[in-house]
Amino acid sequence: MVENDGNDKKMEGSNPKKLKLVTFTGAAGLLGLAASFAIFAFKSHKEKSKKKGLPGCDSVCVNLSAREILELADEIISKSTRVHDAVALLPLNKLSYENVVMPLAEMEARQLPLIQCCVIPKMLSPQDNVRKASAEAEQRIDAHILSCRKREDVYRVIKTYAAKGESIAPEAKSYLQCLVRDFEHNGLNLTTIKRKEVERLRNEIDELSSRYVQNLNEDSSCLFFTELELAGLPLEFLQSLDKTQNKEFKLTLESSHVAAILELCKVAKTRKTVATAYGKRCGDANIPMLQKLVQSRHRLARLLGYAHFADYALDCRMSKTSTRVISFLEDISSSLTGLADREFSILKDLKRKEEGELPFGVEDLLYYIKRVEELQFDLDFGDIRQYFPISLVLPGIFKICQDLFGIKIEEAADTDVWYYDVRAFAVFDSGSGKLLGYFYLDMFTREGKFSHSCVVALQNNALFSNGSCQIPVALLIAQFAKDGGGEALPLGFSEVVNLFHEFGHVVQHICNRASFARFSGLRVVPDFREIPSQLLENWQREYDSGISRCYESFTLKLISGYRQDITKPLVDEVCKTLKRWRYSFSALKSLQEILYCLFDQYIYSDDNVDFHQLIRSLHPKVMLGLPVVEGTNPASCFPRAVIGSEATCYSRLWSEVFAADIYASKFGDGHPNLYAGMQFRDKVLAPGGGKDAMELLTSFLGREPSTEAFIDSLTKYTL
Repeated sequence: MVENDGNDKKMEGSNPKKLKLVTFTGAAGLLGLAASFAIFAFKSHKEKSKKKGLPGCDSVCVNLSAREILELADEIISKSTRVHDAVALLPLNKLSYENVVMPLAEMEARQLPLIQCCVIPKMLSPQDNVRKASAEAEQRIDAHILSCRKREDVYRVIKTYAAKGESIAPEAKSYLQCLVRDFEHNGLNLTTIKRKEVERLRNEIDELSSRYVQNLNEDSSCLFFTELELAGLPLEFLQSLDKTQNKEFKLTLESSHVAAILELCKVAKTRKTVATAYGKRCGDANIPMLQKLVQSRHRLARLLGYAHFADYALDCRMSKTSTRVISFLEDISSSLTGLADREFSILKDLKRKEEGELPFGVEDLLYYIKRVEELQFDLDFGDIRQYFPISLVLPGIFKICQDLFGIKIEEAADTDVWYYDVRAFAVFDSGSGKLLGYFYLDMFTREGKFSHSCVVALQNNALFSNGSCQIPVALLIAQFAKDGGGEALPLGFSEVVNLFHEFGHVVQHICNRASFARFSGLRVVPDFREIPSQLLENWQREYDSGISRCYESFTLKLISGYRQDITKPLVDEVCKTLKRWRYSFSALKSLQEILYCLFDQYIYSDDNVDFHQLIRSLHPKVMLGLPVVEGTNPASCFPRAVIGSEATCYSRLWSEVFAADIYASKFGDGHPNLYAGMQFRDKVLAPGGGKDAMELLTSFLGREPSTEAFIDSLTKYTL
């Protein structure tokens, strides 16, 4: 997961009390005003600190007080306003790249680390008053950025300059197009009446989306079962449930409860009852609400010049159009049908043996997948955990990335951090020794800390008009545990997978050399953003020793050099089983994902879609004839299609498919290949969002990306 950087608020600022309030109209004056963002480097704070900040990164300050955060937020807003005011006052007959585009680009680049200094403490600070100040600062900055994107005077200047058609560098041209689009997506190119309608629709969409999710969060539905009806559930799970006076167990429709039933309960009737109740949640309220929401999004898209909402949502992605996404999904679905049929036959045979001739329903999938895994794989994940102390896993991950991408990672000791166990590292090019960037690791859970794993950009790469360069700084947030004595516990299987994946985003951020902060770091098109991390996952799958698909198994191979006595038995005896386990029923699981991706795409690419009819026809078509659970509809409880991934649910699968193609084509022998890794670093990671993502991949591969390697990877280790 990466921080959603679609909001351009991650920027920079300065102290208006130390700068004269002057109106600048010339290019030199504007650039001077933009550059003054760098002047305020938290000098007073750093004078008080006994530790040092990152060399050359004065704008990255990680330990501001609540008062300093709020003061800095006001300074950011004040300086940003002055830059926008100065651009707005430019005479329309004297516009140039130097006085229109460059000041805005440099302001954006310099603002990013300062804004992050304001908003990141909300996620990480151990102090409650600092977290509250950070949240307040974020609200102020968000409101300011939105108001800037609605400034008609600034839009008029930018649009007039764009219309001149001056010859500028390709990346600069892309940035100019982004500036224009920022304003026009807020309706600045429309009449006043239509612009007001855009704003009304956006408010309506926000309200409907929030209510939809709120309904799900507040749903208190529950079911009651006897102990016999919950046969197969572990004792500790049953003990966690409330009981009625007649000794029935109360089961809520929280996802953890539902997953336990669908995976472990031996009673088919109970599984179906729970699946039905879960799939009908909030249906009476949420289905008509989603219908209204979809129509509002279609109207918004049409006002902004698109045929429907899906094309609006996909315009800035690799896929570009809904037609292409649907074709992509249907192609994979068709290619997986044969393998999925074989997997399904295994499940049906086992159900027949255990339950007789009862029909197989979609509610049986998770249970019988789990049963087959229990029967065919002898894996003790608790035992495997001992082989993954973080003190060995982290150096192993570093070594993989160093060997593959030609980088060198060194710890930056005695650096100012926001919590005692946070660590900072510098990344160098292994050939030239040039400093490429920095990253922080905040690895362990604590009270008040953000509860998910992700990578956040603290500062993006950028080149300035005076020839100076701003280097990237990343932050990896993880959620690993410590024991009662404060010692790090060994990592679980999935935790190592997650750490390797997230570190792929760190490498992506550090290796991006785009000239504009808008295209640097992780600010690439969203359906490209996961490809580098997915590539590293694919790179583990074919290692010669039979190490499993997931990265942690490959990490075992690396760290076996440190602890041969521990890791060699695991590699020899378990890794082949791990590989088969990771691939088990992968076709059926992929079809389930494709089903929801298609549902999401269809409702946002056509008018007046009948949700009930759509799922009734789509479900058996994709899921090998299995009908949808009677009375259920994903439209009632599908928050991804409402907030965050509307019309873009396909994106994760898209990244995985193309990462598999890159891996099979360039890294297929499973060994670290420095030449291919450097080619990927230079041709794909370095340009970032400044070049078309599909063109980058096509250039690297020497052809257009294909789905073939992904299909082959799923069929290689079938049961």
